[in-house]
Amino acid sequence: MKYYGIVAGEAVLGANILKDLFAGIRDFVGGRSATYEKELQHAREIALEELQESARRLGANAVIGIDIDYEVLGKENGMLMVSASGTAVFIE
Repeated sequence: MKYYGIVAGEAVLGANILKDLFAGIRDFVGGRSATYEKELQHAREIALEELQESARRLGANAVIGIDIDYEVLGKENGMLMVSASGTAVFIE
């Protein structure tokens, strides 16, 4: 196995006001917020795609030890950031 080092991918998405309103109503009456779950999933997919692309550019064919972090940013927590990092490797 050949190690290429740490690679990362990030996604920062803004929350839509209408989505926030409907998610807030859903949260108020109970249950899961499908709107936010869908946004989290989308952001995670973008971050992982960027992670994979960074590894490919180095010549790696795999990423091991992946860590995914979530953070809210911006005024009134209006932005969602997902970051993914791991070690790029070439496995024969």
